[in-house]
Amino acid sequence: MTSFLHLFILLPLAGFILSVLAPKKEALLSQIAFGTVGLHLLSTIIFLGYWLLHGYPTLDLKDIVLFRTIDYEFFIDFSFDMITATYLFVGAFLTFLVTIYSRYYLHRESGYKRFFNTILFFYLGYNIIIFAGNLETLFIGWEMLGISSFLLIAFYRDRYLPVKNAVKVFSIYRIGDVGLILTMWMSHHLFHENITFLKLNNYELVHEHLLTHSWIGVFISLMILITAAAKSAQLPFSSWLPRAMEGPTPSTAIFYGSLAVHLGVFLLLRTFPFWEQQFSVRILIGALGLATTLITTGIARVQSSIKSQIAYASIAQIGLIFVEVAAGFQTLALIHFAGNAFLRTYQLLVSPSVVSYLIREQFYNFSPRERSIESSFPKKIQNGLYILCVKEWNLDSSMYRYLWNPLKWVGNKLDFLTLNRVVIFFIPAYLLGIFILYNEEMISPGVERYLPFVFSFIGLVMVLKSFTERKLARMSWTLVMMNHFWIALAISFNEHFTYEHTMLYLSGVVVAGILGFLCLRRLKSFENNIDLDQFHGHSHEHPKIALVFLLSCLGLAGFPITPTFIGEDLIFSHIHENQPILAFFISLSFILDGLAIIRIYARVFLGPHVKSIYDMAYRSS
Repeated sequence: MTSFLHLFILLPLAGFILSVLAPKKEALLSQIAFGTVGLHLLSTIIFLGYWLLHGYPTLDLKDIVLFRTIDYEFFIDFSFDMITATYLFVGAFLTFLVTIYSRYYLHRESGYKRFFNTILFFYLGYNIIIFAGNLETLFIGWEMLGISSFLLIAFYRDRYLPVKNAVKVFSIYRIGDVGLILTMWMSHHLFHENITFLKLNNYELVHEHLLTHSWIGVFISLMILITAAAKSAQLPFSSWLPRAMEGPTPSTAIFYGSLAVHLGVFLLLRTFPFWEQQFSVRILIGALGLATTLITTGIARVQSSIKSQIAYASIAQIGLIFVEVAAGFQTLALIHFAGNAFLRTYQLLVSPSVVSYLIREQFYNFSPRERSIESSFPKKIQNGLYILCVKEWNLDSSMYRYLWNPLKWVGNKLDFLTLNRVVIFFIPAYLLGIFILYNEEMISPGVERYLPFVFSFIGLVMVLKSFTERKLARMSWTLVMMNHFWIALAISFNEHFTYEHTMLYLSGVVVAGILGFLCLRRLKSFENNIDLDQFHGHSHEHPKIALVFLLSCLGLAGFPITPTFIGEDLIFSHIHENQPILAFFISLSFILDGLAIIRIYARVFLGPHVKSIYDMAYRSS
């Protein structure tokens, strides 16, 4: 029975490859997607029936070991239980319905092939997540969903707002990605192994490790909560979900209405055995879910856009599911997830027709409600709540004010860093660091202890400058590459290990970095201006360069198509549990380098084409 788990990964993978290779013919593309998802749904129904008849056992399959050292092992692991079964059936059924809907909804759309490629890629990532048996496998699917989200929101890539909102959503996802990396980092130090979810169900094992490392357990639980909250749009990250509705209606239905937005709940359910004995964490999760429900319910009631109203209503229900998970009602949470997913998918699919429905109701059946819950409140409280909800409690502006704007302010103070100064000063400094690394006897142990912090801080300065660079795209790209090299140097001083680890980490960085730099250089030869002060939309005239550069971006950001993906986890395994400052510098670097990279791609290749003769809307009404 365990060997059948491969089928649920290989089917969407085969469908995605066929869709990429297929010519741009609507009938063929829709048949590939329809056949892939339909066969997957049929396999799901048969397997679930067989699994239930045999007493619904918990399955676990250790599949491929990608990298192994004496004290570290990175392997792919798959598992199957009631949580996976619920998410599998709901995902297969709703993706099947949305695929049928999309065949006609996107008829004669210029991005027809691109849409179905992305949907199948998303479905592959979704299945990897729900079948994941450890955090490393789950992280592969997590990254795939992140890039799928960006591409689906920016599907109408010749418009300003979809691209702008896609970058905004990706920035929140990046926070969740690093939260997951920090979870893996500290769990390695806690368990001294690549822990599987099956082992987390062993109460004695978890309790034994947490007994003497309670603060590490709290840290891991908080990182899990941050990751889940970012993915499921809970406070303070709730404002991204309505902005994600800029994509096509089918993708918003399957992605932000039903499946991807509930994966934060999945992460909490999957890791529940780890934090169920941490009472303070359970209270925090429940309080966060309840606060999100109360605030977003009010926001949903004053929205003028039907999609925004559905988005905030869905966030409110997911907040209740967080409360249910924290209270230990896992079966109720699964039922609630399925019901909310089906309802929101239906509501989003009919949302294009809701205006005609409301007009008909207004003329024939409309009768305004005389009283509401708020009617019992004093008038000042009513008005205050209304204004707060209309402003969406300033959630979006607060993220800018307290998170992104301070980082931009620091980055703008680095304007003195020109490309010439970077080359003249930092490259010799890096070469000096390598020289010291090979001749460590030349420096005292006291000085050597602080070098990892110094070098990681220099890397952070590099990526801060890249994140705020408004002029030279190639300089911004080069600074991201240099950030990875500084991180590798910092960790090399932090712990003695074979240079095979560093080479594994930097191999993907070097290949992807050189390829991306060549793409920008070639584009510069065609177009005089590729600065980062505006959106250029060059994918319109240079689609092949745009595709190769996107792949380079994924490789440089540590996406699971290069060894850098394993290298990032490996790098964190060499940071000790008593080095939070070093972990903070490197995790912040990883957040910012992903944002800087995707910003370069969006500004250069997406958005309204600079040569367009038509007027473009740059702001929403």
